[in-house]
Amino acid sequence: MSEDEQSEDGPFAASSEALAPSSTRAPASDTRADRYGSTRKGRRTGRVIALAFGAAVVVVIGSWVVWAGLDGARSTVNTQDKAHTVVDDRRVDVTFVVGRDPGAAVTCAVEAQNEAHAVVGWKLVDVPASKQRDEQITTTVLTTEGAVTGLVDSCWLT
Repeated sequence: MSEDEQSEDGPFAASSEALAPSSTRAPASDTRADRYGSTRKGRRTGRVIALAFGAAVVVVIGSWVVWAGLDGARSTVNTQDKAHTVVDDRRVDVTFVVGRDPGAAVTCAVEAQNEAHAVVGWKLVDVPASKQRDEQITTTVLTTEGAVTGLVDSCWLT
């Protein structure tokens, strides 16, 4: 080892001088915002976007709450098949009970099916408003071929 290397700083003195900061520095205007694009305008735009997204979420959740609340207040229609009678190859009599709020009119789709469960007859039945909750209905469904059953497919408020 030479005498320069045996200086006070030890064997690494020469290398520490080589690593000393250079005298050429970046200009003072080279700030973080200039390097990465974060400006006041960018922050403001980000806040506006975040507020708009938050408002949209509040509107969607509020709409869902109102819709769910109103949906629970609506009347419902219940049906129960009671009987069916195959009169001949062209007719089936279907008896069913409709349950709904008093004063509500209902329309029901009644169908006849063959052995393969294919629909061979179909009819809409209007059930007028009544003071009774449950009402028994008997209707005749005309068929295109022999049926083995008759039933209510669905009912809805009208």
